[in-house]
Amino acid sequence: MDLSVVLTAFQEVLHPTMLLYIVIGVFFGIVAGAIPGFTFTMALILAFPFTFGMEPIQGLALMIGIYIGGLSGGLISSILLGIPGTPSSVVTTFDGYPMTKNGEAPRALGIGIVSSVIGTFIGAIILFLLGPIIAKGSLLFGPWEIFSLVVFALTLIAGLSGKSMLKGLIAGCLGLLIGTIGISPSGTLRFDFGVPELSSGFSALPVLIGLFAVSQLLTNIEELKQKLTKQESITFRQRVRIPYRKVFKDLYKNKWNALRSSLIGCFIGCLPAAGAESANFISYDQAKKFSKQKDQYGKGHPGGIIASETSNNAVAGGAFIPTITLGIPGDVAQAIMIGALILHGINPGPALFNQQPILVNSIYVVIILSGIAVFFIQTLLLPLFTRITFIPKSLLVPSILLLSSVGAFALNNRMFDIWLVLLFGLLGFFFQKIDIPLSPIILGLILGPTLEKEMTRAFQMDASFLPFLTRPISFLFLVLAVISIIFTFIQLRKQQERNKENKQIEGYSMNNKTI
Repeated sequence: MDLSVVLTAFQEVLHPTMLLYIVIGVFFGIVAGAIPGFTFTMALILAFPFTFGMEPIQGLALMIGIYIGGLSGGLISSILLGIPGTPSSVVTTFDGYPMTKNGEAPRALGIGIVSSVIGTFIGAIILFLLGPIIAKGSLLFGPWEIFSLVVFALTLIAGLSGKSMLKGLIAGCLGLLIGTIGISPSGTLRFDFGVPELSSGFSALPVLIGLFAVSQLLTNIEELKQKLTKQESITFRQRVRIPYRKVFKDLYKNKWNALRSSLIGCFIGCLPAAGAESANFISYDQAKKFSKQKDQYGKGHPGGIIASETSNNAVAGGAFIPTITLGIPGDVAQAIMIGALILHGINPGPALFNQQPILVNSIYVVIILSGIAVFFIQTLLLPLFTRITFIPKSLLVPSILLLSSVGAFALNNRMFDIWLVLLFGLLGFFFQKIDIPLSPIILGLILGPTLEKEMTRAFQMDASFLPFLTRPISFLFLVLAVISIIFTFIQLRKQQERNKENKQIEGYSMNNKTI
């Protein structure tokens, strides 16, 4: 590693113009990520034409800033409104929104912001130190390994089922069924019911907006008459500033959770086509299993936000590994990055490290500086963000519904997606009423198509099922899937026994009082 090249990269990136591009990119990424339905991928597509007249490093600085800012920006609406701004911030709502309802929104935002920065830094460090090595290792992942990885991720449905395992499994199966609509990996049209719009299947974004945004808005409409008292409002306004002492104490208590989640995020991110959104679910599941306070997850536990946001942003560092070392995009955002490089006559791949060493090292530096910008921009704008909670619901609900509809329409420019948003909004509202969890539906929808695609590819290459068991990495993930299921059932049984004991103790106490 040539130190002079690293220093030159720092000099290039620390130029005022470059810093301005990073700040602008991060700001618009945060805004795009915070608006439900308007993802940072859309922001990248909109910014792409502006990079035509820029230098390669400048264009990348703008787009990396949007990417990092967008990954973090989703936490704002997830925590304050219970509505995920991006698909990768779904898990943040599990504990972020309950903390807001408990009057701890600034603390939750602080944990989310700092966790995002930590995840970004760890991802960048791994990219810098181990990028080429990990890229070579990721080439060992064929369709058998990715299939087994997705099977392992799907076992998390059991952990996201809440009080009822049966209801969670029903929700997960529904998500998998929704993912089968449209054209199969083998090219067969199925379950379109004669509706032309269904031939392309359901995009995850309209379903996500409907289930989480619209269903939450419908719940808010029910609560329009329930307003905060004057005293509650004053108390909340006094807590607008992030209590950093408490935030860093939370992070110190969850330091291993943060490190483990960052490594999981980086690992999932570096697997081409593995589905980066699954990193959040896996990290959350592992955090819950290793925690001594499992019962508190989903009720406002800081560890849930830390697991989600560190893995979420660490994905960025991991996703860049196959992009710059192999020229293989890990997701849509990375495909746009490759397009920007090719536009400037730069071909990503192993030769890039020798041909453009300054550019490669500049990417590392820009990711780190983007993480720093995320911290300062979100901290400075915190008073503005928290004001969202003071907007009357009679104004907030239709505004978010309008933005969500625009975001869904912009995906494919068709009205059908808006009707999908409303349909899944009503479905999500109904499911909330009967206590069916929504998260397994999204997990099944996101991972189902990947599972089917990789299974089809595997059987096209070898009709036998044996490679799934004989290939070491594939076998390892299948074993982990079995262990995950067994562990979840053991934990569920322990929880049921604990609840039974608590009821017996309560009954005994009531009898004594009666006597």
